[in-house]
Amino acid sequence: MKHLVSKISILTMCALLFSCGGRQKESPFERTKANAEEVFDLEEIQQNGELIVLTQYGPDTYFEWRGEHFGRQYMLADAYARSIGTSMRVEVCRTVDELQRRLDSGDGDIVVCNIPDSLQTDENDYFKADTIIEAWAVSRKCPQLSKNLAEWIAENNDRMVDLSTIQIRTSNGRKYSPRKKVSAPIRNLARGEISVYDHLFRQHSRGIGWDWKLLAAQAYQESAFDPEAVSFMGAMGLMQLMPSTAKTVGVKMNKVFEPEHNLRGAVKLIAMLNEHYSDIRNQSERINFILAAYNAGSGHVDDARRLARKYGKDPNRWLGNVDGFVLRMSESRMYNQPEVQHGYFRGSETYDYVNSIRARWEEYRVKVKG
Repeated sequence: MKHLVSKISILTMCALLFSCGGRQKESPFERTKANAEEVFDLEEIQQNGELIVLTQYGPDTYFEWRGEHFGRQYMLADAYARSIGTSMRVEVCRTVDELQRRLDSGDGDIVVCNIPDSLQTDENDYFKADTIIEAWAVSRKCPQLSKNLAEWIAENNDRMVDLSTIQIRTSNGRKYSPRKKVSAPIRNLARGEISVYDHLFRQHSRGIGWDWKLLAAQAYQESAFDPEAVSFMGAMGLMQLMPSTAKTVGVKMNKVFEPEHNLRGAVKLIAMLNEHYSDIRNQSERINFILAAYNAGSGHVDDARRLARKYGKDPNRWLGNVDGFVLRMSESRMYNQPEVQHGYFRGSETYDYVNSIRARWEEYRVKVKG
């Protein structure tokens, strides 16, 4: 059976299923075979307060960056969960077979992932919305959920791009769009000035034992010395702190665009990463890992270290060892390996990030006195 909704085709297939299988009423976070035959439809999901989404890692579906979660399908699924008054829990599957198996066993309510037509069956309803939603699935055992999702997609079809676009708001409600005002990498060579924030780099670098010029090189890579810079991913300020990172390092959202507060928070993060990579004895090598983790998140860098160890490389050395695996972390055959706990990320950006900062730091050391 097909539901017909404006600009939406709800197809029929079996692989991706919003499983309605049993959930234990005693625990909203557990499902067992004993109650797998029970139908867990929209009303039960709302009572439970949690929508469980099954998906796979990928640039459009779901990925982690700097400790936060992204992906157009992820953001749309979160918007739908909020529309029915629930939170959302993501369960990542490595393969299509795993998706099918977990759906069939009742481990999820909705599949948010593109499944090939050849794997579609009559057991599920499938949803499409132009080019944004490629293939969401709900079990036909859950007619309430299927109907509600179809209606939500129809009502929001013209808003799909907005719903899947990151919106940055501070605590006072001000909205920020992505921007960056680029300054010269060296403000005044004759006076030995890299930027107007040199005094802050000198002050805060001492607490982490870094050359202040390294901190300056990182700041230029992050924001080009623009204290009001906002990235497309939602990073903010001089050192491009993500909202969750700012909270972790004690920077309030109404202070995140102030250079002093932003840099202080960044230095706290660097100190945390320095401790995280304390097993890397060589200080120069450790800097590479700290920079990489600042850019991508330590989870992704740790994944690359595990792969380096697996394939006979040195997990404590960057060049010619871990960096090669970072580069390949956008390949599904790499990020779907069991050693990888944090999935897909654009490793080429992290690779370039480390190299660019290293090169600019060397330039500053050679050209700038003091």
